[in-house]
Amino acid sequence: MKYTITGGTGHLGSKIIHELKQYVNPKDVRVGVHSINKAQNLIDSGFDVQPFDFFDEESLDKLLAGTDVFIYVPSKSHTSYSRIGELEKVLVAAEKAEVGHMIAMGFIADQVNNPFDLSAFYGYLPRRLAETDLNYSIIRNALYADPLAPYLPELIERKNVIYPMGDEKLSFISLEDSAKAFSKVATTEKLRVPGKIYTLTQDRNYTMPELAQVLSNVSGHEIGYQPMTLAEFGQTYDQGGEGHMLSSMYHAGQLGLLNEISSDYQTIMGQSATDLTTFLKENYQQ
Repeated sequence: MKYTITGGTGHLGSKIIHELKQYVNPKDVRVGVHSINKAQNLIDSGFDVQPFDFFDEESLDKLLAGTDVFIYVPSKSHTSYSRIGELEKVLVAAEKAEVGHMIAMGFIADQVNNPFDLSAFYGYLPRRLAETDLNYSIIRNALYADPLAPYLPELIERKNVIYPMGDEKLSFISLEDSAKAFSKVATTEKLRVPGKIYTLTQDRNYTMPELAQVLSNVSGHEIGYQPMTLAEFGQTYDQGGEGHMLSSMYHAGQLGLLNEISSDYQTIMGQSATDLTTFLKENYQQ
């Protein structure tokens, strides 16, 4: 079996590659990267690393040639428009290469009434894949728990969780658990069910006061809940032009569109995902 993955030097992609090593020989894994200079560790580990560009047809064709299982991790972008353009190039190349099975990264913010800036892409993904002749599965992630650990010192200083969520709940999954599930599905034939959509979440979700209590318990500091407005949040966290995208995600949260809970992780891995308290205790450094 030959595996190909994009986003090999990114947050999720790099962790998926690490997990794949437990199941397959690195020489059977082709890693698509935009910059070889950032992938020397992968080369040293024996992976077949190839430079490519999603919008360069020749490099994309070369990357996907002979692929049995293709793990598609999209590039980072702030708009659905750019992501959809990328996906179209990927699907053309995947069909041309006659990829055996495509596993695509999704997100729970994919509802038709979701105001998140990337919801159109995540809603388009399953519908567009259904139009193709590809065998595919989609793995939808809840919000990543990982940013909470480095964010905790700021929340301690503020003495409050400030997400503009109202009374609604958020569900989480860690990058590591997501990567474990991706690698397990990719390497397990019975889990690669054509048309299957998996959703990865922890066993419970959290209102913001409940999240504040978890953060208080982990940090040893009293943290309450005093939300910003959506506009304030977007202005406060606009580093790199991401402010509107972030505030639009919490707008979706206000509407109860980010609270989904699923047992799919248990189905894939045979155990529950790491709970939020345990994850934070293992990753928060004072």
